[in-house]
Amino acid sequence: CHWGGTDNCPDPEAVWVSAQLLQNYRPGNQHILIQLTDGRMEYPVLPPAGLPPLGNPDILEGENDLTALTFLHEPAVLHNLRVRFLDYSSIYTYCGIVLVALNPYEQLPIYGEEVIDAYSGQDMADMEPHIFSVAEEAYRTMIRSIEKNQSIIISGESGSGKTVSAKFTMRYFAVVGGAAQQTSVEEKVLASNPIMEAIGNAKTTRNDNSSRFGKYIEIGFGCKGDIIGANMRTYLLEKSRVVFQVSREKLPHLLPAFYTMHYCISLDSAENFHYTNQGQDVHIFGTDDVVELERTINAFTVLGVQPDQQMEIFRILAAILHLGNVNIQASGRGGDRSYIDANDRSLAIFAKLLGVEGAQMAQWLCHRRLAVGGEMLVKPMTGQQANEARDALAKHVYEQLFTWTVQRLNSSLRAHREQPKSFIGVLDIYGFETFDRNSFEQFCINYANEKLQQQFNRHVFQLEQEEYLREELPWNRIEFSDNQPCIALIEGQLGLLDLLDEECRMPKGSNENWARKLYDQHLNHSPHFRKPRMSNSAFIVVHFADMVQYECDGFLDKNRDTVFEEPINILRASQSELVAELFQKESAGGSLPNSSLANGSIRSGKRAHREHKLTVGFQVTCNALSNQQVVKILSLYTPQSDLEERVTLNFIRIVQGLLKGRSEGQPPQLLMDVRRVLPVTFPYLPPPQVSAAQLEIPESLKISFLRRV
Repeated sequence: CHWGGTDNCPDPEAVWVSAQLLQNYRPGNQHILIQLTDGRMEYPVLPPAGLPPLGNPDILEGENDLTALTFLHEPAVLHNLRVRFLDYSSIYTYCGIVLVALNPYEQLPIYGEEVIDAYSGQDMADMEPHIFSVAEEAYRTMIRSIEKNQSIIISGESGSGKTVSAKFTMRYFAVVGGAAQQTSVEEKVLASNPIMEAIGNAKTTRNDNSSRFGKYIEIGFGCKGDIIGANMRTYLLEKSRVVFQVSREKLPHLLPAFYTMHYCISLDSAENFHYTNQGQDVHIFGTDDVVELERTINAFTVLGVQPDQQMEIFRILAAILHLGNVNIQASGRGGDRSYIDANDRSLAIFAKLLGVEGAQMAQWLCHRRLAVGGEMLVKPMTGQQANEARDALAKHVYEQLFTWTVQRLNSSLRAHREQPKSFIGVLDIYGFETFDRNSFEQFCINYANEKLQQQFNRHVFQLEQEEYLREELPWNRIEFSDNQPCIALIEGQLGLLDLLDEECRMPKGSNENWARKLYDQHLNHSPHFRKPRMSNSAFIVVHFADMVQYECDGFLDKNRDTVFEEPINILRASQSELVAELFQKESAGGSLPNSSLANGSIRSGKRAHREHKLTVGFQVTCNALSNQQVVKILSLYTPQSDLEERVTLNFIRIVQGLLKGRSEGQPPQLLMDVRRVLPVTFPYLPPPQVSAAQLEIPESLKISFLRRV
């Protein structure tokens, strides 16, 4: 530390504050004199680790690429993002191949067609960081190399603006890859957004419009670079939200939005439905349900869904709400039986809306069939079991309608004129979640984020370094944080999911027994597993982003995801064509001895992971792809009320991981690979001689290097 320099000191409110050194530090000093804005002048140190981190030179203030900073420690990264956000009104910053975005929580005038025109055809080096620069880089690289697919991965915390960023990328492609048609494919692609938000987004404690499913959409392009079709896949639908929400949370938007249509779908006030009143206030401040409903209806129309079929969709959603109000009462000795009153109004409306017999549904909501000794017996359910079966049916109907809607959208988006020559994939998946109470849903979401982070680490660090070593280019090995041990804890043999499935197969399996097995197997054996000090029914996983405590209560039921066959058979015989169609091609089992929702999540996550390997430069076992692909990964963050909130540190530490190679003295260009033709390339594509000079390539390797760029 030298007199007159700047450093950063920890602060309980602002996290880090800048200070000026008033004296040189000498070994053995217990304090150093510093000048803070509030006048404090003495800073205690425990040398050498206690020295405050030095600040970057003033000339680097507000740099638009974090890799250009001299110091890349936590306060330096936070300060640079703060300066760009507050002083320059810029929410975007490069971090090598990554675009970092801060959610401003307001509409900004930087996404109009004039801005799209400004970025179209421009190199990233010539423009300020922007979501459009990432989209343009992917689009131009695809155009330059026919059949060279691209991927944009959008990741970040819950509420960070991932879905909005995905919409802006799709809008960019719709404008630059547009074609003049009466109802163009581009218009249909954009129209899919409000529909998916209506049926799959919901209010959480951190986000009024949180995606409760993962979405991967492939936008197909023709030979001329115009959009000719699209295809959407969804992952990890959080269907449990339909039947249960904690305080200040809500179920998917479309359910409370269509109360204006009560005259034709038998809806009461939202406050009167069990499935909509659990989060207390049923309306979202600042939103107009009528406007949102009209927007959704218009989008359905653009995509070719006829008004009568739209009304069928609304009837099914209304039926789900009425099912939640069906009053199941206990009877018999000790409440070992249950029944539904023959005059139950909610059941009658539910049956009418779905075109089924109410008496039959009442019977099989309170009873189930069991195979005993080769015979089928009817067993009554307790009140609690019947309520759980009712909620399971509601979730299942919602899931089937969601799946049908996605299939219907894909049918409309499918390319009909010609087969796409290449595509750009946009992955918008749940952000990492940690709430006051975390359950099975957060566990699956965070597991998916672990897999996504592993993919990112492997692409940015591991495979890049292996490529440089194969090419015999100068390169010092960079150690990066590998989250494979955490993933192995979750999905490995005798891992958390393995033990969960095992407990679900036990006749008397319970959440408590599962918790004990977790403690016995992993406590003191895995550094990523911990037990809360004051609880015997929870566990802690040390994820790459944060430590999260999960409550075991409800894990087994949510993992079993049991739907009994008899109610499904009734729905298959529905007089409603759409209802019958929803259940014709799927089968429900009385139990799930060989399957589970967790296993489904693993398969879903691995499928998404595998598909992205084909488009983000991963080495495929069969080595079938001759071209390397471009990847631009966006990491977004929620600042909440201000940038100084302590939650920023998790984000900053993730960004620091991306900068590790730079901080260890490696040229930052080596972490900016866009894989245009061969692995050693640059994002701004300077002349090869300039690139060689910047990398300080030895003369013995320079000719080989110049050939490769």
